Amino acid sequence: MNLANKITIARIILIPFFIAAVVYSRLNAALALFILAIISDGADGFIARALKQKTQLGTILDPIADKMLIISAYICLSVVSTVPEHLRLPAYVPIVIISRDTIIVLGSVIVYLMKGDIRVSPSIVGKITTFFQMITIVCILMRFEHSGLVWNAAVVLTVASGIDYVLKGSRMLGDNHSVGGAR
Repeated sequence: MNLANKITIARIILIPFFIAAVVYSRLNAALALFILAIISDGADGFIARALKQKTQLGTILDPIADKMLIISAYICLSVVSTVPEHLRLPAYVPIVIISRDTIIVLGSVIVYLMKGDIRVSPSIVGKITTFFQMITIVCILMRFEHSGLVWNAAVVLTVASGIDYVLKGSRMLGDNHSVGGAR
């Protein structure tokens, strides 16, 4: 197993510690763990490219690690009572984030099953969305008073990128005129 994949696995291992830090009201520790996870995400990608360590395993594990971390954080920061109430995410925020990711995963499976292959590269909207989703978590953990502005921007971007991915998936299936339903 190469270094990039080891870093990705380490990021996955950090997730339960991050959750525990939030649940047990150790928000500074949660912030440190989250920032470490963000740094490791950049590091594993850089190492994979720079050292030519891109692997099929890394291609699968890296987005799974990212989604596990973000989804865990959004759920925790919306339901855990140790987060100050004015900074706790309203239910619609994790619902939108998780729904988009679920739609993307299911869409990818459908495209793969129908076409036998799928090649999806993140769009600029997707990258900006991920940035805002991560900054939302950082803002809450830093107790930024205007976190609501950031999480609402993340929600809008999440919806926009979700639509973008659905349209791309529809084009991959050779049907760019309708997004859903049978014909």
